[in-house]
Amino acid sequence: MGEEEQKKEGVTSSSNHVALEVEVPETHHQIGQDSFIQVGVLMCTGLNSAYALGYAGAIMAPLGWIGGVIGLMLAAVISLYANALIAKIHQYGGKRHIRYRDLAGFIYGQKAYVVVWGLQYANLFLINIGYIILGRQALKAFHILFRDDDEMKLPYFTAIAGLGCVLFAIAVPHLSSLRAWLAASTFFYITITFVLSLKDGMNAPPRYYSIPDARRVFATIGATGNLVFAFNSGMVPEIQATLRAPVVDNMLKALYIHFTIGPAPVFAVTFVGYWAYGSRTSSYLLDNVSGPVWVKALANLAAFLQSIISLHVELFTIRDVGRVNVGST
Repeated sequence: MGEEEQKKEGVTSSSNHVALEVEVPETHHQIGQDSFIQVGVLMCTGLNSAYALGYAGAIMAPLGWIGGVIGLMLAAVISLYANALIAKIHQYGGKRHIRYRDLAGFIYGQKAYVVVWGLQYANLFLINIGYIILGRQALKAFHILFRDDDEMKLPYFTAIAGLGCVLFAIAVPHLSSLRAWLAASTFFYITITFVLSLKDGMNAPPRYYSIPDARRVFATIGATGNLVFAFNSGMVPEIQATLRAPVVDNMLKALYIHFTIGPAPVFAVTFVGYWAYGSRTSSYLLDNVSGPVWVKALANLAAFLQSIISLHVELFTIRDVGRVNVGST
């Protein structure tokens, strides 16, 4: 079979719902190896990334208590429904679709395959840039705790964060090998941020929760975009590809873990952070907290490590190369 025929095979339907050997682009995942618990923890790790430190300032401050709380709850429910729909058609038409683009092409044709491929890669590319920026911000905050000068320029922290991402990608070659890293820093830095914010809030004078009218429109638009982003990874089929059979049932279980246990730390640090600092909440909550230097230093280092781990999860789709045979189960 020629290369064009092979590509076409991945986006055409099959009338027989039987086990097939499907030739698809190679993945750095280990197909069909992981339990739903590991995948659920993986997704919780992505949800509780260092981005969560910005939701108090980027979502709650512009929308206020009513809009922010309702918006976050609705975003979680709608995202669960949408992700469950995608999970249920992962094994569709007798084939196992381990890519968003494969699934789109199988259902809607070659044009949809190309469009979804481009949109997904653009989305993941921007997310990964954001993780490098977050890693840089965590490193800079760590440096300022001990030496607040201008000798270390911002590009230096960016380069260090990028190098850290490269070294981690070499050391951890696929999603399934993230087992020991998944919770290594996530709940550590969120717990520190939560406790320090709670302490500051209990000792602080009355806070202001209003936002200037001049910024309200653009801030609200930005907050709405953050709500859409907060609970979605953009790579549900890719993550589902790592699951053992039955893949649909196991993915639904992983999603239930993701949307029940996962949001709790996010909501806690977001709501407490906004309560403690009001409208002056920073887009990086660790910039607001006060406490022992060594505690804040550990939290910033943990946030840096977690940014690298989260970037690594999102990076796998971009790193796809070659071809491999994968059997449907």
